[in-house]
Amino acid sequence: MANAQSILERKEPDVATVDRHASVLEAAKAMNQRHIGAVVVTEGERVVGIFTERDILNRVVAAGREPKATKVGDVMTSPMAVCRRDTRIAECKAVMSQKRIRHLPVVEEGRLYGMISAGDILATEVVDQQETIEYLQEYLYGRH
Repeated sequence: MANAQSILERKEPDVATVDRHASVLEAAKAMNQRHIGAVVVTEGERVVGIFTERDILNRVVAAGREPKATKVGDVMTSPMAVCRRDTRIAECKAVMSQKRIRHLPVVEEGRLYGMISAGDILATEVVDQQETIEYLQEYLYGRH
C-alpha cells in the first residue's frame, strides 16, 4: 500500500520554509518565486505552522493587514494537520478532504521530512491506475 514516503521519493527533497518572524510579503515573494501555494513555518529547527495562499487571502488581504508589517507567525495556520512517512495515501487524502486543505507536511518527532500536495496524490493515483490498466490488458490479451 502506497504511503507518504512513496510520494516523497518521487519529489525533490527541498521543502520551502519561512521563519515565523518573516513578513507576509517575504513569504508571498518566496511562494511566488517557487510557484508554490504553501510554505512550512519554522522557529529555529521546530515546525510551528503552515502558511498558504488561503491564509494570505483570508487573514491578510480580507482583514486589511499590511503584508510588509505583518509577521507570518501572526497569520499562519497552527496547529496544522500533518502526516508521518508511513501514513497511507488514502488516509492523507481523507484528511485533506475533511479539512479542505491542499498541503500536508510530513513531520515526525518535530522533524520536517517533506510536503505532499493534493496534486502529488492525484499524480500517484493516475500512475497506479495506468499500471492497473496495463496489467489487466496483459492479462486479458497477453503481451504484445
